[in-house]
Amino acid sequence: MPVNAAQKNAIEEVIRALTSATSRRVKRRLADMFLDLVDRDSWPEYYEVIPQPRCINGVKANLAQNKYKDPLDAFQDLQLVFLNALYYNEPGSQISKDATTLKGILENEWKQRSVLPPPPTSAPSSSAQKVHAKKDQQERAAASPLPTQAQTAAQTQKAAASKAPAPSAMNVDPTPQGSSQPTEASTAKTPDRPASPDVDVDIGGTPEPEVGGHDSARDGESDEIVRQLEKGLPRWEGFADIGWAEDLGPDRMADIVVTIAKYRDESGNRLAVSLEAVPEETNIPDLSFNHPLSLRLVESRAQMRYYTTSQAFDKEMSQLFLKARRWYEIGTEPYGNVLVLQRLYHALTSPNPPQPPYASATKFAALPAGPGTAKPLHASEGDTGVTTFRVSLKDRQLIDEVNFKGWTVRVADWLHLSNPDDPSRPIVGQVFKCFLSQETQKKGLPGVSVCWYYRPEQTFHPASRQFWEKEIFKTSHFADHPVEDIIEKVACQFTARHLRGRPRPPFWYPGWPLYVCDSRYNDRDRVFVKIKNWNSCIPEEVRKKEEFMPIYPFERPVVPRSIPSPFLAGAHKIRAPGGIIDAPEKPEGEKAESAAAGTGAGAAGTRKRPQRKAAAKAEADRAAANAAAQASSSKTTPVAAPLPLQASTSSYGYAQYAPQAPAQEDRSIMAAAGGAAALNNATVEELPPETARLFDRDPETNEVLWFAAPPVDIVHTPPPQHSLKYLAFLAKKRKQAQGGRARDGAVDGDDLDSAPPKRRKTAHTVTEQLERLMREHGLDKVPPPVS
Repeated sequence: MPVNAAQKNAIEEVIRALTSATSRRVKRRLADMFLDLVDRDSWPEYYEVIPQPRCINGVKANLAQNKYKDPLDAFQDLQLVFLNALYYNEPGSQISKDATTLKGILENEWKQRSVLPPPPTSAPSSSAQKVHAKKDQQERAAASPLPTQAQTAAQTQKAAASKAPAPSAMNVDPTPQGSSQPTEASTAKTPDRPASPDVDVDIGGTPEPEVGGHDSARDGESDEIVRQLEKGLPRWEGFADIGWAEDLGPDRMADIVVTIAKYRDESGNRLAVSLEAVPEETNIPDLSFNHPLSLRLVESRAQMRYYTTSQAFDKEMSQLFLKARRWYEIGTEPYGNVLVLQRLYHALTSPNPPQPPYASATKFAALPAGPGTAKPLHASEGDTGVTTFRVSLKDRQLIDEVNFKGWTVRVADWLHLSNPDDPSRPIVGQVFKCFLSQETQKKGLPGVSVCWYYRPEQTFHPASRQFWEKEIFKTSHFADHPVEDIIEKVACQFTARHLRGRPRPPFWYPGWPLYVCDSRYNDRDRVFVKIKNWNSCIPEEVRKKEEFMPIYPFERPVVPRSIPSPFLAGAHKIRAPGGIIDAPEKPEGEKAESAAAGTGAGAAGTRKRPQRKAAAKAEADRAAANAAAQASSSKTTPVAAPLPLQASTSSYGYAQYAPQAPAQEDRSIMAAAGGAAALNNATVEELPPETARLFDRDPETNEVLWFAAPPVDIVHTPPPQHSLKYLAFLAKKRKQAQGGRARDGAVDGDDLDSAPPKRRKTAHTVTEQLERLMREHGLDKVPPPVS
């Protein structure tokens, strides 16, 4: 029987997705080349090579005529459209790239529709790839002699030995070597980190190998490799029975849920709307539970005193927040609302809960500022000085791990932490220390010291810079967070490791956020420095340890997708602390970071900028020379000499130097006013670069162009197209032409200034002449005869 109506609609949706796919930059429809069959007259050899030609319009017609008896037949025809193009065209050609992209879209869209059967993982037997491969195999078998029994045995032993070191990426053993399947008793705490001797870890001092640039393409086959590997990986078992709230009575549980449901932010928006919008049914992939769960359900259970222990209530609320985080996309407003409510819930269940009314300028986060706005403690006197450049050990007791809301956090784990500036973009940080505070007001409270990683929208970068998908950047900012700031555990891989595979449990599970890091970000100089040695970026406790973050390998390296700057993508303008800056002449980000500090001549040759003391001394000498030149010139001319460029001091406490402009006439406002003396020695400061780039600048000096007044819009009379002399000549010529036509027998050479001849009188008719004669002789007055 033919496919049913629901399957037919689903297949039509897949075809619409294929025909509406466009390229990223020029918005070119990718499916235009695959809508109709190849012209047989123009390309006769195509039909000799391709056994079963197919096109998208042909599949649509067959589907409309109910010719398909099985949905997989339609999938096979659509798959053949792109497999034929891949076989016939050269690899790397534009049509091959389009076919690869559309093939990946086909497989992805087909799998998203539950009414359609799962697609086959291999190509159809009628595809050109398999047909010609079978012919080639038969030809080779006929041309080559049969191997002997000894050769066959030797080849079998060699193949078995070569496959022993690592598992297949398409059929991964979910249990690492040396470990067993977890039992019910093992779920009480987070499993230990097992070693993986069958994976080449390469985490020592050896630099990671170079990888392709951001221009490398991500094709549909790569997406399939990633999906197949993650499909066979172990799943997260859920929250462990550790770190939960205690001593929560039934009334307190009900009050907490009501507070979450009714909380409104500073603008009066009720944030629980985002929680209530999540469906009660749980069908999100890679979640550790599948029972129905919603805010209304938890609220009704709390009011009915359904929860017998604090742990049961606390765990179900944590599952609700986890479900909402997986439902929304990171960076969206609903996602940020969920994280604000989760941080409020952590505060309400903490040992020192806040008192109503519940309001916080930091969205209940413990720190006053986040990435992009926070400054180091020693460089800022305001409230935004929250980070340091090294891990502090003062007034704290170091411990191996902290337990919070079912999570076990150890050194080198990556976390999502509450961001006071933008809750929708949580702070990504790696744990360097776990501690118990020894301060008087916080004695005994657990916390973590983390190194912050910046997102692309939290950095200043040129508009032309490309980023990996989900790329973050290591910084030199360290901050102390209480455990209430912890949202969830995440993972981050260095680029070379990310290309080769995915982390093994318990470092990462499918469904957890996974980031990739390729460079450091220096927020003082606003430059990116490529990381050559990942070992220098992780805590000392896990350096050169093979059990740190081993991977399940791919079949082949998979390059992440490349995306443009978040400030250029889409029409919606994001609000973030970063921005677009002009590209430097010699970007320091292109200079690779050395593996160590280095000493001697080799280290001196790789220095990126001069020492600051020497630079400050040279700048002071130039300023003194310019001041002397200004004093000498002011005695001989009333026009003030060009002022030396001032070194502006940033909030970090060091000077930012600008290049000296070439000598030229000073046309500044100060010079027009008579110099600094006429302005009572007023101070001159430079505009910050982020402000100066918004105005028009001189192409030679790169200085901002200032004008005394705004431009005046005046309607200007358009100038004549010809001169008055030429217009007079044309008028005289036209007058002469008119006179020549009225003159009989005119000859060349007549004077142009002579008067035109008189017009000839027209001869009278016979009737007119008779009337004139009768008037002259009085005959016109004779009465007519009487009849």
